[in-house]
Amino acid sequence: MSLLQRLEKKKEVKEGPSGVEKQAHSPEDPFQGLKQKIHQKVIEALDEESFRRPVPSNREEKDFSARVEELINRIMDREAEYLSRMERQKIVTEIMDELVGYGPIEPLIRDPEISEIMVNGPKQVFIERDGKLEKTGISFRDKEHVMHIIDKIVSPLGRRIDESMPMVDARLPDGSRVNAVIPPLSLIGPVITIRKFSREPLTIQDLIRFGTLTPQMATFLEACVKARLNIIISGGTGSGKTSTLNVLSSFIPANERIVTIEDAAELQLNQEHVITLESRPPNIEGKGEITIRDLVRNALRMRPERIVVGEVRSGEALDMLQAMNTGHDGSLTTVHANSPRDLLARLETMVMMAGMELPAKAIREQIASAFDLIIHQARLRDGSRKITHVTEVVGMEEDKITLQDIFVYKITGTDERNRALGKFRATGVVPRALNKLETAGIHLPPNFFLDN
Repeated sequence: MSLLQRLEKKKEVKEGPSGVEKQAHSPEDPFQGLKQKIHQKVIEALDEESFRRPVPSNREEKDFSARVEELINRIMDREAEYLSRMERQKIVTEIMDELVGYGPIEPLIRDPEISEIMVNGPKQVFIERDGKLEKTGISFRDKEHVMHIIDKIVSPLGRRIDESMPMVDARLPDGSRVNAVIPPLSLIGPVITIRKFSREPLTIQDLIRFGTLTPQMATFLEACVKARLNIIISGGTGSGKTSTLNVLSSFIPANERIVTIEDAAELQLNQEHVITLESRPPNIEGKGEITIRDLVRNALRMRPERIVVGEVRSGEALDMLQAMNTGHDGSLTTVHANSPRDLLARLETMVMMAGMELPAKAIREQIASAFDLIIHQARLRDGSRKITHVTEVVGMEEDKITLQDIFVYKITGTDERNRALGKFRATGVVPRALNKLETAGIHLPPNFFLDN
């Protein structure tokens, strides 16, 4: 859907059956009526221009935005000469946000310090900044206003949200992850959750600067990716798994063919040979669904040298294991789990969800053979994110998968600001995968795994 079509949809929302604009004056905003009046005139002006000179469907957003801003200023010159410069600029910005952005939350989306935005119905908006939740003074006019913003987000992606499908996963143009839930599932009105990503992809140096890991750990993980070890990243919600996956993916050599598979495309890979696949929900008739499992199966026919799955949640775990055990080394993925050991139990459960009647021992043998390394990430109480375990999958011992920690993070206490205090340390264990690194031409010094 083009931007002009989205403006048309906005016009339909704002008008009643007779085409008369609904007035929703807010006592909190004395300029609400003026903004709605100017908003309507801009849409009408765009309609008139579209008959004389249609806007190309591929016109860049910034060009269209400049034209919209010029229209707003022309109308403001006629309608609101009495306003001060600051009041005028505020109104122009808010109308622009509504027309070509995402309404009241557009300033939050632009703010690089905000990592998450949570819209809980029309009158409550929270943000996450520096790992802490804050309530903002931002609100929407009503539930229909929130619904309009959700539609603006999902429509260009060919997705829909309505009473028959009241949940949707989507993404913003910058790759930020969006989840929306509407009534009847949500009892407080439409809910939007946006997990923002930085406009510039994070690098390993950024993670070191944030204190997520140490340079020693970073060197080891880079070597593991280049040596084509199969790596799985585990952690809870909001622990930074996808960011770490993105950073690790950046170590894949540029001359390799990479296939990424996600529910909503979020990975930002800079390599040239990248094929991005995205799952598809069923249509209004309940048909046409393409699952992550379907995409994993299809990816095996695309001659991939690396398969990167955004998150394994269900039966696709079996297909990932089979891919890793049949020559597709160097694969990367993430799974929700509370610890490396818990991850193994979750993987076993997800393989069973594929519907195959496999004995538990056979599943564990597949897991032990497929994965080389587990990276476990956690979000601490102070909001910081740490890689708490870099753990090697050693193999099977009777009916149990054996693990050994290579690096760990231990919390030692808190400071006067209630921030977590802790230390990364090497366990002194030399990983068995060191042979794979040596074969790949990567040499680490003998004392590399000693705790300094």
